[in-house]
Amino acid sequence: MWQWLYKLGSPKWFYTIGNRVLPWLWGVTGLLLVVGIIWGLGFSPPDYQMGDNYRIIYLHVPAAGLMKGSFYMMALCSAALLIWKIKMADIVAKAVAPIGAMATLLMLVSGSLWGIPTWGTWWIWDARLTSSLLQFFIFVGIIALRSAIESRDSAAKACAVLTLVGLVNIPIIEYSVEWWNTLHQGASDLSLRDSSANPPEIWIPAFFTGFGFIGLFFIGLILRSQNEILLRERRSQWVKDLLLTDNAKADTESGINTNA
Repeated sequence: MWQWLYKLGSPKWFYTIGNRVLPWLWGVTGLLLVVGIIWGLGFSPPDYQMGDNYRIIYLHVPAAGLMKGSFYMMALCSAALLIWKIKMADIVAKAVAPIGAMATLLMLVSGSLWGIPTWGTWWIWDARLTSSLLQFFIFVGIIALRSAIESRDSAAKACAVLTLVGLVNIPIIEYSVEWWNTLHQGASDLSLRDSSANPPEIWIPAFFTGFGFIGLFFIGLILRSQNEILLRERRSQWVKDLLLTDNAKADTESGINTNA
């Protein structure tokens, strides 16, 4: 396990493994999303309270989970950077931040669209909505802070500290509906019993789309991390060899097409 973690901290190893994983990840993610979206939007029954309005959960709930998961990963990478000074930790944290920001924005927009027919308003300054909006600004603030500092090392440390400080907002989002009287409802019943408030034919498609969003997250993480690796390691010999190999392949394919 420790050897695997040690390898994961190597930019070259991460880049190579990413290329191997991506084709499979694209296929599995596409299958999950297609099944989940078609099943959820086309075949699952209306909710007993919200009717067809509930179908936005197939977008809203995975986005909310992705927002929290993104920030937890950023926090772990920030701690690894500050404690062990692992280069890949900063690369991953930088790659994840825009993904988390987009997931948070999607969560806010889809939640507002849900709120209009369900609650009678698209926005209210209650604890859940306000803390979620604050989380979006935290993501944007981390991205802006990194861009504002010229020194890469100084920017990485500053963003790591801000990420760990911002981590306090995640449990506020999670437990806001329990700590305060909010418009947002509490956690839904995910039981597979037919007698539960949300039966299997409603929630099983949500699991498909949820895992599909996780797949999209890792696809974005790998691609963005690989781009950052190439940028930072462009003077390394293995990157130069990689570029030469890619150029040779491109020339070969161009020659084949020309001859054809």
